[in-house]
Amino acid sequence: MKIATWNVNSIRARLDRVLAWLRDHEPDIVCLQEIKTPTDAFPYEAVEAAGYAAAVRGQKTYNGVAILSRTPADAVIDHLDDEDDASARTHREARFLAARFGDLHVLNVYVPNGAVVGSDQWAHKLAWLRRLRTFLERHATPRRPLLLAGDFNVAPEERDVARPDRWRDSVLFHPEARAALADLTAWGLVDLVRLHHDGPGPFSWWDYRNLAFPKNDGLRIDHLFATDPLAARCTGASIDRDARKGPKPSDHAPVVAVFA
Repeated sequence: MKIATWNVNSIRARLDRVLAWLRDHEPDIVCLQEIKTPTDAFPYEAVEAAGYAAAVRGQKTYNGVAILSRTPADAVIDHLDDEDDASARTHREARFLAARFGDLHVLNVYVPNGAVVGSDQWAHKLAWLRRLRTFLERHATPRRPLLLAGDFNVAPEERDVARPDRWRDSVLFHPEARAALADLTAWGLVDLVRLHHDGPGPFSWWDYRNLAFPKNDGLRIDHLFATDPLAARCTGASIDRDARKGPKPSDHAPVVAVFA
């Protein structure tokens, strides 16, 4: 089984890239973030023609998450607990989607960026990570197979940043953000990339500016976390840097894990 996560930075702008990647890599499940399209405008037909069912929680222009899978999900949840009211879901940011495939639970998240440390957006980011931990505590257990995937907008350690001193006070590598992510994973999650790579790197995001990608001046902010029963089956994990190459790429690369 192969599962991936990828912030595509607009599914409509990069649909051909996504379809080509699905064809070339044949994943069983793919979690997409920042699809930037309303739910009803998602390219379902093209994705289905490629052999995938799609669970989608979209939003016009911003955010948006989707889970593509070879077989349709048995159940889907498109909101955190405090978004239970339908009207609240309509007006909140589309950042969370969970699906069940047999005994496997897959959670797909797009954590807020945080904008500027100390801002309201920064407080929202830290609170969002706490809300996610609360969801896990209420609805899941580390004793069963679960994958938490997505763009977390946090690099956990210095080895996850090409230039730590430059990013230390940023929203992507600030100690408070790292502590919030550590508290989340302490619930009972294993970093699958770190099971197979000691670092430094690999990185999953590179700024479009200042030749960051050719210089490999990146950060690892996209993650696949798993509970122990699933992590024990992980035979490999990697970041597909080649997917960041070529014309009009997303600024993120897919993170991929393989399970026995």
